[in-house]
Amino acid sequence: MKKFLFALTAAFALTFILPAPKADAQVSFGINIGEPPVCPYGYYGYAPYNCAPYGYYSDDWFDNGVFIGAGRWYHGPAHFYGHVNRSFDPRYGYHGGYPAHGGYHEPADHFQSFHATHRADPRGNYRADDHTHGTANDRGARGGGGHGH
Repeated sequence: MKKFLFALTAAFALTFILPAPKADAQVSFGINIGEPPVCPYGYYGYAPYNCAPYGYYSDDWFDNGVFIGAGRWYHGPAHFYGHVNRSFDPRYGYHGGYPAHGGYHEPADHFQSFHATHRADPRGNYRADDHTHGTANDRGARGGGGHGH
């Protein structure tokens, strides 16, 4: 039994004496979040950042046809809340089709058929106090701009 305890103690001591295997350290600076999804009508503001269908965002989310972003890639004004139609959000029951990734395609009706149900921030959070029925011409959230039409 004494030999077994001696061998066990020696093995335990060797784990502290022998050098650990060499590990390469990786150090990075800054935040690399990758490229934003390229979606014709914008992408949802929450992971996995799927493309949103036409009808989810109003034109106040676009600046001269360029989506101002959502989630990690948002590049619009601070404290922005824009018009959305929550019925096109899969978190609230949407099961319809989604557009393919690719360039922006101006809707044929220039957002005139858009019907807002809420305002949302760029991270997909809805304002519970503002159930708006704004139209495509209601640019109150940005104070103007839109997509140039």
